[in-house]
Amino acid sequence: MLLAIDIGNSDITLGLWVNENWLHHWRIPSKPDQPEIYYGVKIREFFLESTVSLNTVQTVVISSVVPSLNEKIKGVIRTLFQQEPIVVGPKIYDDLPITVLNPYEIGSDLVANAMGAFVKYKQTCIVVDFGTALTFTTISGEGKILGVSIVPGLRTALKALTQNAAKLFDVPLEIPKSALGTNTVTAIQSGIVIGYEGLVRKMVEAIRTELGIECPAIATGGLSFVITPLSSFFYAIDPSLTLDGLRYIAKAVKPDS
Repeated sequence: MLLAIDIGNSDITLGLWVNENWLHHWRIPSKPDQPEIYYGVKIREFFLESTVSLNTVQTVVISSVVPSLNEKIKGVIRTLFQQEPIVVGPKIYDDLPITVLNPYEIGSDLVANAMGAFVKYKQTCIVVDFGTALTFTTISGEGKILGVSIVPGLRTALKALTQNAAKLFDVPLEIPKSALGTNTVTAIQSGIVIGYEGLVRKMVEAIRTELGIECPAIATGGLSFVITPLSSFFYAIDPSLTLDGLRYIAKAVKPDS
């Protein structure tokens, strides 16, 4: 049994891999000001509610883009599971079958995405991750991370807009019926959601043009469901890609996991 933990800027996503399947997915809001015990109680409750014994977890692998949470979560793992977690970072990259671009700069979540795409899709592809940031990670069929593009995520863009414009307010991230907004809600939805559809298409097109191949685009991340007109544009919508990447990383570092 393997526990994969993806510590993101908005949420901590946990996945429990059992018998060749993600048996459970859990989320905890990322709150760096909370003490270690807060996260320990949350994770213990998840296992209790799912009637899964903590002792059955053989391997824990962590990716984090929130440094202030790293020691807290590692402390929780030591306390609950009596083991040291595998932490995705430059120290383990030489053990992976992929070549990591700028190991000390690239986010570990992007490395996990690249690893997941490399193992699952076995060809040059672009991973589009709809999270706090909207990221485009391109990995070759030979396993080399070729480059990354980063823009603010949908919710981040919406938050920036509403916090910096006195008369604007938060709205649901939904596709409006028309690009012609007729009130504040539909105007913001049009600009953000339809606008981001165009952004994604243009970025993927630019990457494909530079590579000279029509490589597939894979969508992942918590907001990958929002821009529904892109559903047919993507080769696959794979919400568990990051967790799968963490699982493959753990297998490469610890083959018996």
